[in-house]
Amino acid sequence: MKKIYVIRHCEAEGQSPEVQLTDRGLEQALDLSEFFSNIKIDRIISSPYKRAIDSIYPLAKRLNIDVEIDRKLTERILSTKNLSDWFEKLRSTFVDLELKFEGGESSREAMKRIVEVVEEAYSRNNNTVIVTHGNLMSLLLMYFNKEFGFDDWKSLSNPDVFLLINESNKVTFQRIWK
Repeated sequence: MKKIYVIRHCEAEGQSPEVQLTDRGLEQALDLSEFFSNIKIDRIISSPYKRAIDSIYPLAKRLNIDVEIDRKLTERILSTKNLSDWFEKLRSTFVDLELKFEGGESSREAMKRIVEVVEEAYSRNNNTVIVTHGNLMSLLLMYFNKEFGFDDWKSLSNPDVFLLINESNKVTFQRIWK
């Protein structure tokens, strides 16, 4: 049975690609490393954002595994414009997966990116950790379970960990950290 662990990064100081983890986020990264210490991990793939890499670095160091960077794991861009009602606009993208705002990508486009990473990971015979961001993680989980939606996104924590289990080409998931 192939297992993929999808991790939302630890607590960070903001949203831009270069922001650092908070002091609490750094502690959470150490806690994640401890959490995974007795779980067989063969591969780690991360978003190129600093907060994602720093979230998994302690585990990678502990396991002596290189962190592979994949741009497909970057957070979804809702829009390049500053949207005062971004929260409602984001909510609407969970209902209409094709909805797209200026400079952004639709839920379906973002979903496609992360599903490609997961499918590639499943094509190998190993246990993989994937580190990404909340909105993208939610879209992945929605891909495997249409009931996963906006309210589930709102309930995600930093960090958060879901285990994807592929049995006979049917993927199910469970939350294993909150």
